[in-house]
Amino acid sequence: MRIAEVEVISLTGATVDGGWPQGHEPQENLHTLVQVRTDSGIHGWGGCFTSGTLVEGAVELLWPILKGQSAVEPERVSETLRQASFWQGRGGAVEHAISGLDIALWDIMGKACEQPVSRLLGGNYRDRIKPYGSILFDEPEPLSRTLESVVARGFKAIKMGWRPFGRRDRQFDERIVRTARKTVGDGVELMVDAGGSEQFWPHGTNWARETARMLADFNITWFEEPLPPDDIEGYIELTRVSPVPIAGCEVLTRRQSFMPWIERRAVDILQPDCTKNGGLSESRRLAWMCFDHNITLVPHGWNTAMGLAADLQFSAAIPRARYVEYLTPCAYIDDLTTEPFVIDDEGNLKIPSSPGLGVDIDLDKLRRYSGRRTVFR
Repeated sequence: MRIAEVEVISLTGATVDGGWPQGHEPQENLHTLVQVRTDSGIHGWGGCFTSGTLVEGAVELLWPILKGQSAVEPERVSETLRQASFWQGRGGAVEHAISGLDIALWDIMGKACEQPVSRLLGGNYRDRIKPYGSILFDEPEPLSRTLESVVARGFKAIKMGWRPFGRRDRQFDERIVRTARKTVGDGVELMVDAGGSEQFWPHGTNWARETARMLADFNITWFEEPLPPDDIEGYIELTRVSPVPIAGCEVLTRRQSFMPWIERRAVDILQPDCTKNGGLSESRRLAWMCFDHNITLVPHGWNTAMGLAADLQFSAAIPRARYVEYLTPCAYIDDLTTEPFVIDDEGNLKIPSSPGLGVDIDLDKLRRYSGRRTVFR
């Protein structure tokens, strides 16, 4: 079974604001789907957390190597692409594209073997997992309304992130966290994401340490990206003294970039994003590194239905997993598949057990959100 075609599909029309200073409009393209088609008729889906223009450029670079490769050897093929594009890529947009291709190839292999991807990744440690609804911070009153709507959808854990938290003063930060805890009560877990990967992040370890102490008073489950993403020494110092677990590393690509963070215990919770970091193949390697170093891994996923589907399969197959991220509300998750993701009464998502990633894209719905589409053959 050989790779015959790749289609790159830019998603547009329902893009969720990501919290960056410039904001995002629904028509902007931040997420891209890839479909890999084989000469036997089986196809697989993957997702990339980057623009379609960048994915197209990367696939054009990779296509002479990718075309005709085995469609059921995702780890070998993705590593071949990585090694062959060393001088042009080594992270960034090329690695983001490899991520989507790798996910799609795992989907194909699962369908070809008539097995869920989780079983091919090593086996199922669990058949359901808790999603945390991922939202942006806001002023107290609209934040409270948003939290109420997320709880009404069945979420038992919620992460609040980015602006305006950390952008004004300590009193305001405490006020909105206090508002959040009062709104949801003690029965819903809360996580806080400072968004330290924002450009020109102004805060250092002193701010992060004092903020972590405040968050501990409200029983916050973890404190995410409190420092710039390259400040490994600051993270090591903070993780050692923080009363709240420290999470980070969502922006990193390639397993080699994560290794010093794991080996030096720079974070309590590692957050690789399989739509950016090299796909399920790289995430699987990272999961075992984390397990061997007793570091918790929680996949980052500000993404699409295919990204969430990949995270679910991945989370089933690693020995220690508690959460998956679920951007909410998001039409690219909730309105792209033939069957919706359903949160049960206990606040868990059932992990699909059908072949491949276990979800199917509704092509009619996809057309509604499709921007530019490019086929490589």
